Amino acid sequence: AAPRDAEIQKDVQTYYGQVLKRSADLQINACVTTARPVPKHIREALQNVHEEVALRYYGCGLVIPEHLENCWILDLGSGSGRDCYVLSQLVGEKGHVTGIDMTKGQVEVAEKYLDYHMEKYGFQASNVTFIHGYIEKLGEAGIKNESHDIVVSNCVINLVPDKQQVLQEAYRVLKHGGELYFSDVYTSLELPEEIRTHKVLWGECLGGALYWKELAVLAQKIGFCPPRLVTANLITIQNKELERVIGDCRFVSATFRLFKHSKTGPTKRCQVIYNGGITGHEKELMFDANFTFKEGEIVEVDVETAAILKNSRFAQDFLIRPIGEKLPASGGCSALELKDIITDPFKLAEESDSMTSRCVPDAAGGCCGTKKSC
Repeated sequence: AAPRDAEIQKDVQTYYGQVLKRSADLQINACVTTARPVPKHIREALQNVHEEVALRYYGCGLVIPEHLENCWILDLGSGSGRDCYVLSQLVGEKGHVTGIDMTKGQVEVAEKYLDYHMEKYGFQASNVTFIHGYIEKLGEAGIKNESHDIVVSNCVINLVPDKQQVLQEAYRVLKHGGELYFSDVYTSLELPEEIRTHKVLWGECLGGALYWKELAVLAQKIGFCPPRLVTANLITIQNKELERVIGDCRFVSATFRLFKHSKTGPTKRCQVIYNGGITGHEKELMFDANFTFKEGEIVEVDVETAAILKNSRFAQDFLIRPIGEKLPASGGCSALELKDIITDPFKLAEESDSMTSRCVPDAAGGCCGTKKSC
């Protein structure tokens, strides 16, 4: 790494290994969970995580995608292991979760509770492994090509100077049809030098944030499908000194999914029917901010969405036909009009904020899910 990159890496390790002892120590409200409803099975899985592991959670979203049974998952920047332990319950004993983190103290906390969690889940053998290593150097950590169904990451990629290398490594270790499902912090414009060299802003996930439009450029360069926006929340700065440094720049925490699939598949728009039955999403699958599939309902999708559904782990969950071919009779309504696709996380976050202000808090403590200071 270049000298400056190495310095940033060291500063981040110090910040997360020594300065921060628990999530409440963070100075900025950058880390909030998803604005989507949290399914019951995920809420229950979260409640099973040991208290010390949960207290050291520094994520900015909920990186728990759907249809996880028997999957092999890699968590980039796994920290104290909260997301790994949630995912390990959901993949089951035949699945496996690997967490990798560059901060040794965090890995030690995660490993400390391996037996605790396996016993709590009733698993005969551990299905979780933690590695002390770097997420932009997965090969050095022994992670092989096309070895994982899903890669997740929760507010960590912004902490790495070479984001293209992180995404390239994620692409390498994913199987064809696999996906990178990740939450991170994005900025409304290219960051000025004063922000990019500010140690506290780096540690607080803002100094290394990617300009949101750059994600699509990197994804295309590497070979991923175009990014699919899932959720977004505006970040508020509650520190006057940091507000001065940030100026007019705005930040958002957003979850995207990037799929790796072959170019074979549908070549024109399709109609699809969700068969239902995915755990926690039996009647309705909120695939991303643009597509929600209800069981038995015909939905028209673009070529890219059709190809992803056909070539991913969701293939058995959908009937997919080119427009014009007859689909089986459906009891649901037909939603055939394609709408404008939302790709801007700031636009989605503003819409979500508007909806949140109009709804009543639920039992989880939030309007559409829980919000936590990170």
